[in-house]
Amino acid sequence: MSQPVARDDAAVIEVFADVACPFTHIGLLRFVERRQAAGRPDVRLRVRAWPLEIVNGAPLDPHFIADEVDEVRAQVAPSLFAGFTESAFPSSSLPAMALAEAGYRADLDTGERVSLAVRDLLFEQGEDISSPDVLARVASDHGIAPEDEDLAAVHAGYALGVRRGVIGSPHFFTPAGGFFCPALDVSRDADGHLRVVADPDAFDAFVSSCFT
Repeated sequence: MSQPVARDDAAVIEVFADVACPFTHIGLLRFVERRQAAGRPDVRLRVRAWPLEIVNGAPLDPHFIADEVDEVRAQVAPSLFAGFTESAFPSSSLPAMALAEAGYRADLDTGERVSLAVRDLLFEQGEDISSPDVLARVASDHGIAPEDEDLAAVHAGYALGVRRGVIGSPHFFTPAGGFFCPALDVSRDADGHLRVVADPDAFDAFVSSCFT
């Protein structure tokens, strides 16, 4: 059986997200799995920065994210977040998102691969993606050279997201419109306990709009 070949008229699905958002990690992986199953390598992801530390005015709290990871893993993703550790949570997610922008300066495929790679390092391998050594290794692995303009591109992505009406991480934009966190239904109960369930209907609608 022949392998699908990426077409020249690649479709681009934009997603605004923070690299340290566990909900985004799930959403991106499930999109990639569905894309592979559909044989649609021509549909690429343009992952733009939605830095929650800028949105919230402070860096993300490692303990808060660790609690989210525990709940998400227990409720919907037992096979993910295998190596995540609170102690390795990045002091800032901006450097990793800047590195992804460096990847996109090369081409769409490289940008997508870097975006997925830094999330894998954080959530599956337990590495600190704010570490210059870790980021240098990722840059070398993908043949890219970061520049000062990449951090400016992170801020520009955030400004674009504000103009586009992004409401959180991850917020996808397809030809059919916007989809906020389509893979999951996330809420909190009256006691503030995180409730996460898979939302297959919303995800199917999202994927259908990507591959039309």
